[in-house]
Parts: sequence; structure tokens; C-alpha cells
Amino acid sequence: MALHLPAVVVLLTILLQIGTMWATGKAREKYDIKAPAISGHPGFERAWRVQMNTLESTVIFLPTLWLAVQYGFALWGSLAGLVWVFGRVWYAVAYLKDPSKRGPGFMVSSAGWAVMLLLGVIGLVRAMLAG
Repeated sequence: MALHLPAVVVLLTILLQIGTMWATGKAREKYDIKAPAISGHPGFERAWRVQMNTLESTVIFLPTLWLAVQYGFALWGSLAGLVWVFGRVWYAVAYLKDPSKRGPGFMVSSAGWAVMLLLGVIGLVRAMLAG
């Protein structure tokens, strides 16, 4: 199972991205926001920000996961990745309901990312020192 856990984390990240895209599309339809507009109703704007914030976060998440997994921390890096995914889902759901409640999910996802980054740096330094 541990061998496949990084792929599971990546798959969950893809599903998260699809979910935020779907939520934005549904909000665009619900609030009658015609493309290419990205403003016009607070409900749509929240969905748009959730999608964009998640996309922006994913750009640094995936390479960090790769570093942790590649340099010897497949299990722990993947577990930290699951924490990130959980935190991002929490963040998204909270933000869509009330933007002022998004902080805890953001902090959980940030903690997962920070652990992965630390694991990746430790693994890379260890590999470089080993020669």
C-alpha cells in the first residue's frame, strides 16, 4: 500500500481540482455570471477564489510531494500529503460557506505542506552528503 500511497495522494489532488472547477461552474450557472466575467456575485466570487487558491497551492504542493517521496520519505511524505488534501477540502468547504472561517483548513493544509517540504529538504541533503 505504501508504494501506491503517493499516487493516491496525486489522484485525490486531481479530484480536488475537479471539485473546485465543478463548484465554480455551478456558481457561474446559479448566479448567471457569463464567461469571461469573474465577478458579479459574492457566491460566485468565493467559488472562483477557492478554485484559484487551490490551483495556486497545488503548484507548490506537487513538486514538494515529489521531493519528499523521491528522497526517501514515501510513506511520511504521502501522509503529510493526505493532511494537505484534507486541509484543502476543509478550506474550500469553509470558504464557500463563510470566507472568515477558512483559516483552520488553510493552517492544516499549510502544516501538511511544511512537513513535506522539511522531509524533502532532509532527504535531498542526506542524498547529497552521501555522494
